[in-house]
Amino acid sequence: MNLNLRNAIIHNVTGNSQDELKETIVDAIQNGEEKMLPGLGVLFEVIWKNSSDQDKQEMLETLESGLK
Repeated sequence: MNLNLRNAIIHNVTGNSQDELKETIVDAIQNGEEKMLPGLGVLFEVIWKNSSDQDKQEMLETLESGLK
């Protein structure tokens, strides 16, 4: 079986409202289940690819600050 996880995750959330996307993200973080990490990674990839350079810099600063 040749399953493309990235495409499956994107397919599962395509068309979701902001509230639904937020619920997906919050649920994944609160549950803390390892199996949710790939999904969060794919969502972050979508955010990154669709962000301006300034937004990317802000995300990096936030990430760096959160890891201190």
